[in-house]
Amino acid sequence: MTLNRYWLSTIGAALLMTSGIASAAAEVSANGGSPFDFAATLGSLVLVIAVILGLAWVLKRMKVPSLVNQQGLKIVRQIPVGTKERIAIVEAGEEQFLVGITSQSIQLISKLEKPLEESEVSQPAFASQLSKIMKKQTHND
Repeated sequence: MTLNRYWLSTIGAALLMTSGIASAAAEVSANGGSPFDFAATLGSLVLVIAVILGLAWVLKRMKVPSLVNQQGLKIVRQIPVGTKERIAIVEAGEEQFLVGITSQSIQLISKLEKPLEESEVSQPAFASQLSKIMKKQTHND
């Protein structure tokens, strides 16, 4: 709902600016100004609006972490099971929960009776191999 209000306000502001530019261009043309000035101004406006909309789309698609402090709540491990679905183990305090996450909802699958230990929550293979290589390079230097 908030995103729709954002887009509507952005489009409304663009329309107001366009009508203001059109009236200013009519005054310039009446005073003997060049029609190319109007085209350059309108082209610049369209370019700026396209850049703003493009950046908004990129930020929406990026997984930007929340700036809110989330102490005591973290995702321990997750695996994708579809294009927008995944299964995750979430730790809240000392308890861990297995949850299913879709684009529409989050469902509790079960509470883990025996939480995963830190040794079971290992790094992915690539991350562990990269850290080994980095350690070897630091020892060789």
